[in-house]
Amino acid sequence: MSDVEILAILTSPGHRYVGRYGKEPAPYEAIEQEEVECVAGRGIRGDRYFDHRENFKGQITFFDIRVLEELSERFGWQQDLHSVRRNVFVRGLDLNALIGKAFRLQGVRFRGVEECKPCFWMDEAVAPGAEAAMKGRGGLRARIETDGILRPGPTLWSVEKT
Repeated sequence: MSDVEILAILTSPGHRYVGRYGKEPAPYEAIEQEEVECVAGRGIRGDRYFDHRENFKGQITFFDIRVLEELSERFGWQQDLHSVRRNVFVRGLDLNALIGKAFRLQGVRFRGVEECKPCFWMDEAVAPGAEAAMKGRGGLRARIETDGILRPGPTLWSVEKT
């Protein structure tokens, strides 16, 4: 166990980019939350991916704030959590190391599934070149394995033996 900080949690009621190739983004903004309800096997209540489909890989997404800070510095871009369309912004976790592993944050159990790969929309939402700069650092897609509440703030975490 070691200290980790959840810096922010965002949800969105709809898809801004999915299914929008060749079109303008939809008007669904991400909303910063004081807490979210994680529902096992379903996602974050109130988020666009809640009950998306059975066994969905991206019931919740995590993003390392250091990547956002690097993008901001590299592209001279005003750091904006909303642009990368991830749910939970953390400091102190090696997200790629959690792929294939069960882990807990604030008592909620998650299973890391895969990198949340950046798409071509990142070049529009962040800056030209952002998609390439984020490769291998796009965040973590995870399944929610137990119900619980997540809140921003310092927290303990653990990797579980499977």
